Amino acid sequence: MREADRRPRVLSVVLAGGEGKRLMPLTRDRAKPAVPFGGQYRLIDFPLSNLANGGYRRIVVLTQYKSHSLDVHLARTWRLSAFLGNYVTSVPAQMRKGPTWFRGSADALYQNLNLIDDERPEYVFVFGADHVYRMDPRQMLDHHIESGAGLTIAAIRMPRDQCDQFGVIERGEGSKVAAFKEKPASTPGLPEAPDMMLASMGNYVFTTRVLLEALHRDASDEGSRHDIGGNLIPALVEQGEAHVYDFNTNEVPGEAPPKHYWRDVGTIDAYHEANMDLVAPLPEFDLYNERWPIHTMVRAMPPPKIVAIGKYGAGHVADTILANGVILSGATVHRSVLSTGVRVGGGATVEDSILLDDVDVGEGAIVRRAIIDKGVRIPANATVGIDHDADRARGFIVSEGGVVALGKKQKLPEG
Repeated sequence: MREADRRPRVLSVVLAGGEGKRLMPLTRDRAKPAVPFGGQYRLIDFPLSNLANGGYRRIVVLTQYKSHSLDVHLARTWRLSAFLGNYVTSVPAQMRKGPTWFRGSADALYQNLNLIDDERPEYVFVFGADHVYRMDPRQMLDHHIESGAGLTIAAIRMPRDQCDQFGVIERGEGSKVAAFKEKPASTPGLPEAPDMMLASMGNYVFTTRVLLEALHRDASDEGSRHDIGGNLIPALVEQGEAHVYDFNTNEVPGEAPPKHYWRDVGTIDAYHEANMDLVAPLPEFDLYNERWPIHTMVRAMPPPKIVAIGKYGAGHVADTILANGVILSGATVHRSVLSTGVRVGGGATVEDSILLDDVDVGEGAIVRRAIIDKGVRIPANATVGIDHDADRARGFIVSEGGVVALGKKQKLPEG
């Protein structure tokens, strides 16, 4: 093979150890990256699909909190060809550096330096595990190599008034990062767009040498929080090693025109909005790109079915995703995502809602602007999302944006 044709050796690390407290009750029994999304996927399927589609198929997933369902999903779904040297494997906190859990994202990398030693990559992707987007990582790596960076940060334009929610990048000469601030109270706008800023997407490329040096320095700093955004990146910015990759320049096969969609689904409201982005006639995020698919494992169930029943007739369904195994019996369902095995009975109404696997909505019930986790049964003629005071009194979570969330197998009173 000619040197010009050789792709560099890359190890991909997906950080999946966060607790996801702001996504309660969906994270009560599972890690945030294992939260279901879009009818049949898990959040972690999106970064893994981007890496696999881009040809980077040596992937380790660092886990910590409530990782069982995530581990099961990875084991059942992400089985790549070992014959070709490909793998996706979950790595729990192993306490190789002492009897402590991961103290931060940088410490998670430091505690797993053996993985880098074993693989001996030239470059390391470090991606978050819980964002919804499509991205061709090959183009980001090419930019990293051409710029001579030690670290490249993927960035997306976001409204400047949201700066307290993101790591904010101030661009210097060329693609160099002049400053990086983690969730600042204020930030200057972009010269070409004063109301916008460059926000970190939580995706990074490191030159291996630079990463190892930075991790060892950070580990020896007793005052560090051992966080990538809070500690590693500012130090590398100061050394002149950090560059930015503008997500708006990324061109994904099959995306025409490129939409550069990216969502952090870290709250109930953001999760609800991202699912609603899927169901519009011209969706903000299109699941149907066959040239850059989102891979997952689907339960073996029959196709969805819509039944006309008695006095209710066939009901009405519009702007809705129906996964395998869904049965609608004379129901009205609008602007919703119904996951595998959902049942909605005669005369029931579901609007602006997300029903996860095996939810059963009884006859005449109304579910509006809600997220219902797996295995919940909504009794006949019950309501969810109609009276928020009553919802709170029954132990349901009501978000700031007015989305009602029920936990896995949560019980509702009959009648």
